[in-house]
Amino acid sequence: MKTITISLLMLFSLSAFAQSNTELKKHFEAYYKQMKAQGDKQGVINAMTHLDVIEPSVARKDTLAYIYLSEGQYMQALNTIGVDKNESDSDMNVEVKAVALKNLNQPKMALEHFEVLYKRNPNVYLAYEIADMNIQTGDLAGAKEKLNYALSNVKDDMKRAFYETQKPYETSMKAAIFYLKGLLTFNENKTANIDAALKLMNDALAIDPNFNLAKISREALEAQKAQQAAAQSKN
Repeated sequence: MKTITISLLMLFSLSAFAQSNTELKKHFEAYYKQMKAQGDKQGVINAMTHLDVIEPSVARKDTLAYIYLSEGQYMQALNTIGVDKNESDSDMNVEVKAVALKNLNQPKMALEHFEVLYKRNPNVYLAYEIADMNIQTGDLAGAKEKLNYALSNVKDDMKRAFYETQKPYETSMKAAIFYLKGLLTFNENKTANIDAALKLMNDALAIDPNFNLAKISREALEAQKAQQAAAQSKN
């Protein structure tokens, strides 16, 4: 009799727990919809976190990580889905890892995930991002390959955003590629390639005279050229 009573109590408890979980799920689904309607991102994050605790889901984790990413909470995004490269990861999952790691100044780790995205869907924007990080990490051959692809496939209406000024701005993607090729050319040989690098910066500015990074880089290259000329004249 005692065994039957304990079994009934356990069944009752499991049933009550399942019912409680179902009610909680309905509550947080409604809460999620309301927060989304109000544009409350932190509320959406809270709702998604509770739903994932109640009913864990890979897709939900990916979405939660993406929301963290969109809010600039890069570490939280990575804490949600991890940093390891997995062939089974969704495109959203890989993108979150790539962009979050890049923004956390981890270009070598970010490159692994950008390369996965590029392998799945090669395009000019990804080629540019990879080339930029290749230059940062010293893989100049890899950068050259990606920039050649980008220059061969870029369209005149493509744009790229830059954020080094207080007010972000957009420039022509073709101008951005010339600018990056200028940096690459200079890094390949910082003595012999100054004129070639300057030409590429001028090519970028011919497309967009207001391209701030190209202006700054051209000025730096001109100063470097002047220093080299002064040093040679002394010798």
